[in-house]
Amino acid sequence: MKQQYLTVRSVTEIQKNIYKMKLSGNCTEISAPGQFINIRLAGFYLRRPISIASWDAASLTIVFRTVGAGTEALSRVEPGTSLDVLMPLGNGFDLTKGGSSPLLIGGGIGLPPVYGLARAMVQVGMTPRVIAGFNTKNDVILTKDFNFLGIEPVITTMDGSEGLRGTVTDAAADVDTGYVYACGPEPMLKAVYDICGDGQFSFEARMACGFGACMGCSCKTKYGYKRICKDGPVLQKEEIIW
Repeated sequence: MKQQYLTVRSVTEIQKNIYKMKLSGNCTEISAPGQFINIRLAGFYLRRPISIASWDAASLTIVFRTVGAGTEALSRVEPGTSLDVLMPLGNGFDLTKGGSSPLLIGGGIGLPPVYGLARAMVQVGMTPRVIAGFNTKNDVILTKDFNFLGIEPVITTMDGSEGLRGTVTDAAADVDTGYVYACGPEPMLKAVYDICGDGQFSFEARMACGFGACMGCSCKTKYGYKRICKDGPVLQKEEIIW
């Protein structure tokens, strides 16, 4: 983990209140999809943790929803601005455990790291299957990005306004779940946990430091307390306690 300064290259609103931001700089230390960055914003005491959606050696992309004053300020940052960033943070997903065609499930704004995971898998010859769940069609994101990878995600919406009506677990009912990678709101993760044989689950948590010093995001697991920011955000199914 290092403190770095990344330059904002572009900020695009891809759905109402959902933004895609590309930043450039030294990204060579990012080692796994599912890791995140922690961004300092002028006028705010705490940094904002945002998952990495994709990256290469010289740039990374994040996707975030404006849910408060901090993310609202982030959405207004002008291209060319230099941001103080701690990165890379967290453990990320382990690609070696899922076999050749695992099932990837993302819910809402939890989908961006799932996209990064799918991208990494495709690059090493894996053929992931993807289910993406949203509330309405106005929340659906990254479909074209998955299509560019050669993946046609199964889209679900709670109101049936796009794709299948229902939840991601409704869509998974007719497929061989096998090994699952999941990221999204905790109720979705719990539902996926209940239907899959094995897998990895990326959790969200309120964070202060982002690198394990403050213990503010600790959670109890079968193997003791773990810090979501440092020992996670990805936990193995076998260690999760609901």
